[in-house]
Amino acid sequence: MPRPLRIYVTAVIAAAAAFAAASAMWGPSAPDGSNRALELALWIVVTTAATMFPVEAPRGPVVSVALAPILAASYLYGPAGGAVVAFFGTWDLRELRGRVPWYGSLFNHATSAISAMLGGWVYWLLVQEQPSSTATLFAAMAAGGAYFVAEELISGLGTALVQHRTFRSVLASNMKSFGLTLIGLLPLSWVMALAYLVVNWWVVVIFAIPLYTTRAAYQSVVEIRKMFTQTIKALASAIDARDPSTKKHSENVSTIAMEIGQEMGVSEADLESLQWGGLLHDVGKIGIPDAVLLKPSRLNKEERTAMNAHPEKGRDILQDVEALAPILPVILHHHQWYNGSGYPKVTVGDAERALIGEEIPLLARILHVADAFEAMTAVRPYRPNPMGPQQAIEELRKYAGIQFDPKVVEAFAKTATAQGEWPKPEPEPVIPGTTIPMLGQVAKLRTAGSSPAESN
Repeated sequence: MPRPLRIYVTAVIAAAAAFAAASAMWGPSAPDGSNRALELALWIVVTTAATMFPVEAPRGPVVSVALAPILAASYLYGPAGGAVVAFFGTWDLRELRGRVPWYGSLFNHATSAISAMLGGWVYWLLVQEQPSSTATLFAAMAAGGAYFVAEELISGLGTALVQHRTFRSVLASNMKSFGLTLIGLLPLSWVMALAYLVVNWWVVVIFAIPLYTTRAAYQSVVEIRKMFTQTIKALASAIDARDPSTKKHSENVSTIAMEIGQEMGVSEADLESLQWGGLLHDVGKIGIPDAVLLKPSRLNKEERTAMNAHPEKGRDILQDVEALAPILPVILHHHQWYNGSGYPKVTVGDAERALIGEEIPLLARILHVADAFEAMTAVRPYRPNPMGPQQAIEELRKYAGIQFDPKVVEAFAKTATAQGEWPKPEPEPVIPGTTIPMLGQVAKLRTAGSSPAESN
C-alpha cells in the first residue's frame, strides 16, 4: 500500500475511534430503554441486508442503500447508536469473500461510522427528540445531507488515492452515478424511524420493498451501461480481427486514453467518451478494402489516401447512434496533428484545412497520443521489433508540438502504462525485407503520405 494511502487510511480509522468515544461520552441520545441492545441488533440486521448486495458502478464506488437504515438509527439512538449500526452493519459479500483487504474493510466501516455520527450530531443538536413533527423531518434532511457530504469526501479521497485520479473527478463521477438516487433516500430514513416508533419493530420489514426497488433501479442503469460497453467492445474486436496483427489494438488504446484522461482530471463523462472513442476509433476501417488494410508493407500514396478516410467513415457509421454523439469529434479528429498537418481537412471559416493546436478537441488529442504509443510499442508485420515504453515516450516528446499536444504527452508520461506496466506484445511472423520506422523519418514519410506513429 502506498505511503500516502496508508497514512490516510490510518487517520480515518483513528478519527472514527476518537469520534465514537466522544459521541458515547458527551453526545446526545434518545431516552434509555430496556431493550436498547436488541433494538440496535435489529437495525444492524436491517443495515446488513441493505449492504450485503451492493451495486458496483463502472470506474466508480460500490453503492448500497444502507444509508436509510443507518440514518434512521442515528435519529432514534443518537450519534453513538448510529455509529454502532454503521460500523457493524455494513458488511457486504465482497468483504466476506476476501475481495477487500482487511484495512480496506476497516476503512469502509470507519467511513460509514463517521458519517453516521456526524449526521446524528446534526439531527440531535437541531431538534433534541426522536422523529415526530415536521421539524424533525427538516432536521433529518439536514442530517442526511451531512452524512452524504462526509461519506463522499472521505471515501472520494480514498478512491482518488487508490485509483490515481483527481479528487474533483471522483466526486463528479460519484454525483453523476448515484448522487440523486441516494439523496432520495433521506426522507425515507425519517419515515422508517417514525414508523418504527409509531407502529412496531416489524414495520421496518415493509421498507425492504422501497429499498429493494431503489437498488434494482440503479442496478438496471449500471447493467444497461455495462451491456452497451460490452457491445462496443465486441464491435471493436470484430474490427481488429480483420487484421491479426492488430489484435486488441482498440482495447489497448481505450485503456491508455482513459489513463491519460484520469491523469489530466477530465470529467467522468469525458472518461466514458475516451473509453468508447478508443474502442471505436478505427470503426471506419470496416469500409477500407482488404488489399489496403491487410497490406503487409508500407502503403503507397493512393493507398494511404484511402486509409486516411477511415475517421470520416467512422463518423458516418456512428452518427445515427444518439448515445455515441459525444465521441464523434473524437473519432473524426484523432489523426489531427498539433501543427495542423493532420487529417481530415474540415471547413474553418472560409478555408478547407486541418485543425491546429487547441482547435483539436482535447479528447481527440488524448486519443492521438494513446493510439501512437500503442502503435509504436506493438508488433506489426512491418515492425517485428517494437519500441519499449521509454523509447516510445522519447519519440512522443521529440514530436510534442508537432504531431502531439505537449500537455497530453507529459500527462501520459506519468501514467502506469508509460512507467512500463504494460504487457509485452506477442511476436508475429517477420515479413522479410521490411524496416522498423521511426518518428525521426517523419518529414520523408509525410511527403509520401504516411505517419510512422500511426498504424495501418
